[in-house]
Amino acid sequence: MGSCLSAESRSPLPSSPTTALGIRKRKNSKKRSGSRSSSFEFKKDEYLYKIPGRLFFNGATEVASLFTQQGRKGTNQDAMVVWENFCSRNDTIFCGVFDGHGPFGHMVARRVRDSLPQKLHSLWDLNVKSEGVLREISLNSSSINSEGSSFISADEESRVSGDLEVADKDPEIFQILKGSFLKAFRVMDRELRLHTGADCFCSGTTAVTLIKQGQDLVIGNVGDSRAVLGTRDNDNTLVAVQLTVDLKPNLPEEAERIKKCRGRVFSLRDEPDVARVWLPNNDSPGLAMARAFGDFCLKDYGLIAVPDISYRHLTDKDEFVVLATDGIWDVLSNKEVVDIVAAAPSRSTAAKALVETAVRGWKSKYPTSKIDDCAVVCLFLDSDTSELSSDVTMEDKEQPPSADEPTKEDDANGPTHLARSGTVRTDNVMLPETSNNDVENAAADDMLDEDYSASALEGVTRVNTLLNLPRFTPKI
Repeated sequence: MGSCLSAESRSPLPSSPTTALGIRKRKNSKKRSGSRSSSFEFKKDEYLYKIPGRLFFNGATEVASLFTQQGRKGTNQDAMVVWENFCSRNDTIFCGVFDGHGPFGHMVARRVRDSLPQKLHSLWDLNVKSEGVLREISLNSSSINSEGSSFISADEESRVSGDLEVADKDPEIFQILKGSFLKAFRVMDRELRLHTGADCFCSGTTAVTLIKQGQDLVIGNVGDSRAVLGTRDNDNTLVAVQLTVDLKPNLPEEAERIKKCRGRVFSLRDEPDVARVWLPNNDSPGLAMARAFGDFCLKDYGLIAVPDISYRHLTDKDEFVVLATDGIWDVLSNKEVVDIVAAAPSRSTAAKALVETAVRGWKSKYPTSKIDDCAVVCLFLDSDTSELSSDVTMEDKEQPPSADEPTKEDDANGPTHLARSGTVRTDNVMLPETSNNDVENAAADDMLDEDYSASALEGVTRVNTLLNLPRFTPKI
């Protein structure tokens, strides 16, 4: 289901036996190259698992708390990362949350998690160096052309001064990082098109990412994952400030762009509040977001991977930032999220407490729906670390993959599970394995679980990112 049709998958003509032989050779060569590619990818990314201050598993550091939990739709397609001392810069941290969708969504999300920060790192360094060179050139040229500047016309003078005023409004770090974000996202999307480990034709991922350096916060967002700030108002009351926009097809600007590119935007009768993106002449794939990495079946019809970039100067009233996938926001409001994080027993357990509350919310609010995957990163903005018992705590730590033993993440044979919405599920649902975390909270959920376990197996997905997968037809 959802596999792509390629020219090599067509049956050979009976009258040409050499054709069948040729196909067999190509298949074998593909397997050999695939194994080499898998080994190469492991060696290329192996060092990521050894970088100090880089976390992508359940746990916490002095300034951040991370937690993800598989839902009841199949493989956990959410990913997350916190990278302290990012780019070897003091007081700089990178955070990101990624929500995959489609047959290979889990692989796409983790590929973006691992590759996007590196691209951003390289481009940031390049832009900083370029900015220094340009500044030196402008200083030299200004002294040489000081006399000629008096001959600028009134219109030109107003235009130049206007441009300088706009540039001066934004801090320098935002101007530099904005270009780095834009190019890094563009290069990342192009790389996914060529990624041999996963078919991104009908698979993709969201990405809500941020870089914090000192009191400067720059956010790049694609898709419908969300960033929310917990801050104090003038009355010292904790309030929630949404830092990103859920980039969905129902937004007027997004819908206009998609329609101009011949894509279609409409909702189904059984979910009128969920706008989806469709191909011009085919009722697929029904993507519930207007921007995403991957999903190349829609890239010619208005879907883009251009991030929405924003800046905020942090103050002493700002306490923490929460990055989370829609498994959290579908059942909890922004205010509820910041209240839960603030009331957590300790900072190290804040993300876990938020996910567990969201899971209970799914069970109570949507008892016949399958719980979505949840991933949360809580970034604390002050330096109070007294609540943490240790520098790093790890729960359900992911072990680095072995080059000889491919993991589910690197398994390119096909999706382990593909959820579809709008119809009653008839196949077996893959339930998450019981862990110590589930046992600890079993008593609190006993009343809900007794009725939920049976209903979830027969339920339907409340809002699924993809509905139908188009068949790929190669251009001749």
